[in-house]
Amino acid sequence: MTSIRLIAGEEAYRQISEQGLCSEMFSQIFAASGGPKWLGIAGLDKYLFGEFFKARQKPLHSLGTSSGAWRLACLAQQSPLLAYERLETLYINQRYDDKPTPQEISQRVKPLIRGILGATGAKEIATNPIIRSHFIVCQGRHLNQLPQRWVQMAGLMLAAATNVMSRRTLAWHFERKLFSTALLSAASPFEDLTDLPTQSVALNPTNMDQVLLATGTIPLILEPVLEIKGLGKGAFYDGGITDYHFDFPLSQPKGLTIYPHFYPDITPGWFDKSLSWRRGKLNHSRTLILAPSNDFIAQLPYGKIPDRADFSKMDSDQRITYWNKAVALSARLAEDFDQILNSSQLAHKIEKL
Repeated sequence: MTSIRLIAGEEAYRQISEQGLCSEMFSQIFAASGGPKWLGIAGLDKYLFGEFFKARQKPLHSLGTSSGAWRLACLAQQSPLLAYERLETLYINQRYDDKPTPQEISQRVKPLIRGILGATGAKEIATNPIIRSHFIVCQGRHLNQLPQRWVQMAGLMLAAATNVMSRRTLAWHFERKLFSTALLSAASPFEDLTDLPTQSVALNPTNMDQVLLATGTIPLILEPVLEIKGLGKGAFYDGGITDYHFDFPLSQPKGLTIYPHFYPDITPGWFDKSLSWRRGKLNHSRTLILAPSNDFIAQLPYGKIPDRADFSKMDSDQRITYWNKAVALSARLAEDFDQILNSSQLAHKIEKL
């Protein structure tokens, strides 16, 4: 009974079935928003970052939002597993028993960002010749750029309502900002996104901490980031608002996309979570999703992967114990994926998206 599912789009399924599975097949790696859900697949991340892509020689374009961006910020550092260990420790050991305000939560998250980056991480990410980092931030427009809480709530409700009609209406409420260390590279697969208006901005050591804070700034939970160097002033929020799990055509997909994910399906944007009919597929023909199986999830404490509700439903000690246990058990995902890689039955282990 395997703990992991390999779910492939049409073209990815064909290539892997014919050629097998190796790291050089992939030119993109995605990491989604989802709060603490990544803790349920942390072992898989560490295997990919420390083993699967260890000897990588060709560029690998990473794309992340929110906590997914924080994970990929670890990948692009010289010692990705040490950075990931810092992220795990700082994230898991957050304490909010005093029900802090958005301003107080933002102040507590800033040291987490500094901890992920360490003394040299920002420079390492910006200058990494192999891992070309891309992080998405959303800039509020109209009601969503104003500071009053009740106005923000109205703006979010309006965005959710129009999104039911079309994802393209998100452009009325938020602007996608794509921060990239590969801005000058004509080979970036994200250089010409057309599903929503997108502004590309250079990601560099001077704005790295602001970008990583902004991409994880959940509206109403944290206060907006009010300025990002290289972009200017505004109200900047979580990149998952427009790109919760990513669903757009790539402009130059030279290889396949590997996607360590906590779900077997793809929800395009934050406001699509309750829209069961809006799931991504057509744009993921070249994608391989790695997701925990239902059997694995059932064996986790409480029979689920960690989620943001744990902050309010558990006290800090209970939550920290649970999250540490989930991380420890997630090592099984890495073990089973490694076994599948070396199995003669690889083709039979892959599902079609």
